[in-house]
Amino acid sequence: MAPKAKNKSLPFDPNGMFSGMTVFLIETAVQPRRVQIWKQKLVQMGAKIEDSFSKRVTHIFAPDMNSLLQKMDGDRLKRFKGKVLNYQWLEDSLRMGEKVPEGSYVLSMGTGGNSRSEGTEENLEKHTDGNNLSVDNPSPVKKIKTCCEESRTVGSGEGGKVSANAGSTSASSHSSRSLSPEVTSPSLDGQYGDVSTSDTALLYSPPDLNRNITAIFGKLIDIYRALGDDRRSFSYHKAITVIEKLPFKIESADQVKHLPGIGKSLQDHIQEIVNTGKLSKLEHFEKDEKVRTISLFGEVWGIGPATAMKLYEKGHRTLDDLKNEESLTNAQKIGLKYFHDIKKRIPRHEAQEMESLLQKVGEEILPGVVIVCGYIYIYIYISCGDLDIIITHPDGKSHIGFLPKFVQRLKDTNFLREDLIFSIHSEEGTDSGVDTYFGLCTYPGRELRHRIDFKVYPRDIYAFGLIAWTGNDVLNRRLRLLAESKGFRLDDTGLFPATQSSGGKRGSRGSASLKFGTEKEVFDFLGFPWLEPNERNL
Repeated sequence: MAPKAKNKSLPFDPNGMFSGMTVFLIETAVQPRRVQIWKQKLVQMGAKIEDSFSKRVTHIFAPDMNSLLQKMDGDRLKRFKGKVLNYQWLEDSLRMGEKVPEGSYVLSMGTGGNSRSEGTEENLEKHTDGNNLSVDNPSPVKKIKTCCEESRTVGSGEGGKVSANAGSTSASSHSSRSLSPEVTSPSLDGQYGDVSTSDTALLYSPPDLNRNITAIFGKLIDIYRALGDDRRSFSYHKAITVIEKLPFKIESADQVKHLPGIGKSLQDHIQEIVNTGKLSKLEHFEKDEKVRTISLFGEVWGIGPATAMKLYEKGHRTLDDLKNEESLTNAQKIGLKYFHDIKKRIPRHEAQEMESLLQKVGEEILPGVVIVCGYIYIYIYISCGDLDIIITHPDGKSHIGFLPKFVQRLKDTNFLREDLIFSIHSEEGTDSGVDTYFGLCTYPGRELRHRIDFKVYPRDIYAFGLIAWTGNDVLNRRLRLLAESKGFRLDDTGLFPATQSSGGKRGSRGSASLKFGTEKEVFDFLGFPWLEPNERNL
């Protein structure tokens, strides 16, 4: 039977985007939980579900043609006048908040998968930011999944931080979720079991119906980050994570004034956007030469707010102006040279193929090595801005010396092309023993550069790396503040007792981290409610 039409997250809408559809679902080779959620969403948005095939059916959904033919007679299927679509159409439509073109998702006799109709590539680009989306048969269960684009700071460069941005953190990067086949958790202890990313995206990432607001807030995030104002950029980030999940279109700020992270100032911004379709604050920034220039320079890998300001004060106004700037570091020059490459997103199917390549090479060098792409359960995109790879080994010692061999093998095959940061600490035991490599890679057979990061963690602090790279900014900040309230300093390398400086203020972190075997142990110690990886998009 179809699930009840109403639940807490999304009210029943008889005129929703699936109104008029009568659906029959082929459940072979699909996780029951995924089917339950699909049915729920279909009914909530106006469709009717048939438990068996009948003349009333207008749409059949199946994972592939082989699964369909196991359940239905071929001759009967040929007489069917309705639409036979891959489940991916349903998932992508839910993600986009509107029906996407059907042509590329049609299942036809003899294909065993999808048949891409003429002219659908152009239509798909309108829904995938120009990246062609591969909708072939879902790939099998894997240990790692495509990671997302997310600006973050890492210890290096000016002021102890270097901006490792892989492009804009605009609203599109926050909301363009994609739904993929189920994946296997990276836990070494079987802590999570199998997690369906379809469940993840449908439960925790409803369609962003308020892109008019989140797109503007996303631009303000970029501007404030470039200006070094982390407090303001974070406030807009928190607001986006709340607004993008709303199951209704905001028509008045009164509808969101009681929501967390939406204060009076943001309410005024929302009301202005609703009334006028724009925000005067953003327009002011975009007209300001200084803000515009610093924001542009801040998009170059390795250039942070302080350097961007110095470059502006030297009279530079364009990227071309920077080409002969002698003060740039080698990494910054590489970031400038491949500026436009780095900003281009990686289509999902290409990212998955590159992940498979990394797994294969890693196993050849060190059997049993664990290679995971960060944010695998929260940000599941149709494309990603860069690849963030977390590595460890279960025995707690074989990770030592792995990264140089891994990097060299990948360079020998021309997968890795340029180095940005390469630091080895595992052998010396410094910096918590975390080995780090940031660089540029290429999809096999191409010259287009993409950003890629490797972090190799000792097994006893691997849990901290997973938390940092699977939790969004909001969660990581809350955990850090909670740790500080308990007298600790938390980062991706561990949980350290905080020393006290003169005057009673918090000083530097201690030299040794507490040891925890799993992420849940860290959550429990901090007193923060346990969140599965697919719940960490706060």
